[in-house]
Amino acid sequence: MKLILQTLLSAAFVVATMQPSAAVEPRITGVIRVIDGDTIALGKTRIRLFGIDAVEGDQPCTAADGTVLNCGAWVSSLVHQSYDGQRADCVRVDTDRYGRTVARCKALGQDMGQALVAAGLAFSYARYSRDYVKTEAAAKRAGRGVHAYETQRPDVFRKASKTATKSAASAGPGGCQIKGNVSSKGTRIFHMPGQRDYDRTVIRTDKGEYWFCTAAQARAAGWRAAKR
Repeated sequence: MKLILQTLLSAAFVVATMQPSAAVEPRITGVIRVIDGDTIALGKTRIRLFGIDAVEGDQPCTAADGTVLNCGAWVSSLVHQSYDGQRADCVRVDTDRYGRTVARCKALGQDMGQALVAAGLAFSYARYSRDYVKTEAAAKRAGRGVHAYETQRPDVFRKASKTATKSAASAGPGGCQIKGNVSSKGTRIFHMPGQRDYDRTVIRTDKGEYWFCTAAQARAAGWRAAKR
C-alpha cells in the first residue's frame, strides 16, 4: 500500500510540474510596424493594444474655427513617426473577435497604451480596463492631441457609422428614408429611422405604400407619425 501511495504521489508531482503556470503569460517581442492608432504588428503577429481605443481611420475632428480634418489619418501618422521600427516587449492579455492578440506593450521605455493616451492620441477604453481613465482626463484638461478638437469617442463613431450604413442600405428612391406604411386596416402611418418598428417595416409600393424624404411630405400626403 505504501509503495502504491508513493507511486501515485510521484505521478501527481510529474503531472503538476508539466502544467504551465497560470501566472506566466506569453511574451511577444520584436520590431514594431504600426497599423493604426491602437494596432501594431510584431512580425506576423498583429496586436491590439490593451485598454485603449484610437479614433477610426476615416473619423473627422473639428477645430474651433470650424476646420474639419481627418483625425484618424493624423493620429496614425503621429503614432507611425513615434513607434515604427522601434522594439516592443508585449505581454498577451486576450484575443479579440477578429483574431488579433490583445496585449500590453512597452516601447521606448514606456507602456505604449499609457503614452498614447497621455499624448491625446488614444482614448481610455474603460469598457475593458480603467487603467488609463485618469490619464485621459489629464490629457483632456490639457487639450492634448485629439482633445484640442471636437470629435466623438471612437466607439460612438463606429456605432453611428453602422447605423448610417444600415439606413442608407434600406433607403428608397433618392435616398429617402421615411417609410409610409399602410396597415391591414388601411391606416397610413410613417416610420422614422430609429423608431421601434422601422427596421421590420417593409415598403410595398404596389400596395400604395411610399418612401418619403421629410415628415412634412408624409403628413401632406395623409400619413400620420408612428407613436414609437
